Amino acid sequence: MLTQQQLKQQAADAALEYLDAFASPDLVVGVGTGSTADLFIDGLARFQGRLGAAVASSERSAARLAGHGVRVLALDDVASMPVYVDGADEIDARLHMIKGGGGALTREKIVASVAERFVCIADESKLVGRLGRFPLPVEVVPMARAAVARALAALGGRPVLREGFVTDNGNAILDVAGLEIADAAALESRINDIPGVVTCGLFALKGADLALLATQAGIRRLEPPAAGRTVS
Repeated sequence: MLTQQQLKQQAADAALEYLDAFASPDLVVGVGTGSTADLFIDGLARFQGRLGAAVASSERSAARLAGHGVRVLALDDVASMPVYVDGADEIDARLHMIKGGGGALTREKIVASVAERFVCIADESKLVGRLGRFPLPVEVVPMARAAVARALAALGGRPVLREGFVTDNGNAILDVAGLEIADAAALESRINDIPGVVTCGLFALKGADLALLATQAGIRRLEPPAAGRTVS
């Protein structure tokens, strides 16, 4: 039986195979943050000469890319890119996600918004029937932390400050357990409208375009229902 680490590697390898169709000296790829994204970054070394540059969603990922000799561009220098590759803490059948376990949710959402396609890579344990078992990360301007926590509690959540953590943007993270996420897109909008919230870790208004889920039987490909879902 494959370990979770081996499943993550399988998902990263599937994304690298997917990226091969776009490979060119001018290719710019968006790269996420997290343990599975790290494996994808490590595999980009095989694209030497067939990858122009990458845009990173965190300082951590930028450093890892640079360590492999991959040129890292600022997002301001990129008008568009074909693919953004990142993991998820949870993903459902509609390819809505909870992200931000690593604290890079805001930059992940921004970089993903510039890409033509968001490819989510994860192991099968991240696929859920309904989002919300994983506490929802919310990035908050520090002066608004208490006010935002009260607003999140009024929505039925149990916000807890992520102690000792500061985002790359200099902000705090509230991890919110207990939310009832029946309509992920509506909740994403509602939380993002709370004064002091930078963004929340719901990726539903713009979810993934393709999920490559590693299973014991191989890679399972999911697409959003509106686009038709393929399983293989």
